[in-house]
Amino acid sequence: MKLDDLYRRVIMDHYKNQRNRGSFEDGAMTVELNNPTCGDRISLQLLVEDNKVKDAKFSGDGCSISMASASMMTEAVKGRTYEEALELADRFSALMKGEDVEFEEYEEIEALSGVNKFPARIKCATLAWNALRKGIVTEDN
Repeated sequence: MKLDDLYRRVIMDHYKNQRNRGSFEDGAMTVELNNPTCGDRISLQLLVEDNKVKDAKFSGDGCSISMASASMMTEAVKGRTYEEALELADRFSALMKGEDVEFEEYEEIEALSGVNKFPARIKCATLAWNALRKGIVTEDN
């Protein structure tokens, strides 16, 4: 199997079987963002405690890239400190710029590496990560 085929399967699995889709009853920090270019929208909720992402959920509508990316991101940031979550977001941004970045602790994120070949889709892939960054920066101040 080619690497591109494997990556497509990982993306489609996260799109069809989205992890952490839903919302918390209360007490969660909520960030809502949209991508007006293609209509993707996300509502990211983070349960935070002591500058740590205790849990994460999302809801919204969008293309397979944006929803798969949100699914992967929420999986990857659970249990991480703000600093660790922001560092993951920075590494994801570098991946979208075509830089060689590895996600040893959550390799599935690398399936999105091919998105950088399609500049119009980068905003789709980064939507959830931008919501994460906005939420942490807002919460930290």
